Amino acid sequence: MNKAMPTHAASASNDDLEPQAGHATRAASQPAANAAKAHRAGAQPAVLDEIALPSTLLDITPQQAGTQTLLRGLAILEAAAAGVRDLRTFGAALGTTRSTTHRLVSSLVQARYLRQVQGGYLLGPKLIELGTIALEQMPLTAVARQHLESLAEQTLDTIHLGVRDGDDVLYIDKIPGTRGLEMRSRVGHRMPLASTGIGKAMMLDLTPDMWQSLFEASRRALAGVSFKPDNRPDQQTFMQRMTNYAAGGYTFDLEENEASIRCVAAPVRDASGSVVAALSVASTIPYMSLERMDELIPVVQREARAISEELGWRAPQPATRRIKR
Repeated sequence: MNKAMPTHAASASNDDLEPQAGHATRAASQPAANAAKAHRAGAQPAVLDEIALPSTLLDITPQQAGTQTLLRGLAILEAAAAGVRDLRTFGAALGTTRSTTHRLVSSLVQARYLRQVQGGYLLGPKLIELGTIALEQMPLTAVARQHLESLAEQTLDTIHLGVRDGDDVLYIDKIPGTRGLEMRSRVGHRMPLASTGIGKAMMLDLTPDMWQSLFEASRRALAGVSFKPDNRPDQQTFMQRMTNYAAGGYTFDLEENEASIRCVAAPVRDASGSVVAALSVASTIPYMSLERMDELIPVVQREARAISEELGWRAPQPATRRIKR
C-alpha cells in the first residue's frame, strides 16, 4: 500500500479541492442534490439508492482539506460495504466528479482494498487480511472484560462469559458477586449447553432439531446428578421456552443447572452476525425474582451488544428507501 497510494493521492489532490467536490459535506444528508450533480456530470441514473455513510467521513472543514482524499477513500469503502457497486453511485454518494471518483477507486483497487469484478466493485482481500489481524489483536476476554465489570457493578451479582465447545459451554471469565454468595462455576468449568442460561443463549440461532438434540445431550450428561428440587423442564417445556427466548434475544436459567440459582443471559455476536459467546448475570432466588429477571433482560442485552459491536457486529439496518429519478 505504501508504494501504491502516495502517487494516486497526489494526482487526485487538486481535483479533490475543486469547488464542486467541496459539497461532499452535504452528500450524506442530501441524496437528491447528489443525484442532480451526477446528472450534470453526464450520468443518467434511473434509480438511486440512498446510501447512509458515517458523517465523520464526509464532514470536512476547510482546515481538514488535506485529509479529503483519505476520508473519501474510507467513504468509498463504507459505500461498497453498503452495496454500492458502480462509479456513478460512488460519485453521487460522495459528491465528487467522475474523474476524481475513478482515481480514488483505482487506487483502492491497486492497493487491494477493492476488487473489480464483472458488474462493478466489491470489497477486496486486503480488508480480509486486516480484519483477521484485528481479531487476533482483540481476544474476546480482553474486549469483554470492561463490559463484564460494568455489568457486575450495576447488578452486584456473579457475571459469566462463556463460549461453546461441542455440546458444552466453557466458562472463560467470571466476576464473583458482592453479596457474599459463591457458585460452583469457575473459569475452565464446563456444563451442558442446554442446562445453563449462558449455554442456551448460544443456541438461539440454531434450529428446533438442534435444540432437541442438545436437550437430549444435556439429559444424558446430567443423568447421574441429583437435583433437589428437580426444576429441569421436560422436552416440550424446554422447546417452548427456547422458542420464546429466540424471539426475545435472551435466555433464563430457572434452577436447571444448580439448585436455587437463576440467571439471565444474552448472546455475543461477531462481525458475521454469528453467535460466538454469551454472558450472564446469576444469583440466588432471594436476589433473582422473576420480576427482577425481566428487568435485567435489557441490561444484559445492552452489554452483550456492546461486546458484539467491538467484535465488528452491526445491528441489522432497515432497508434503504429507493428513490425514482
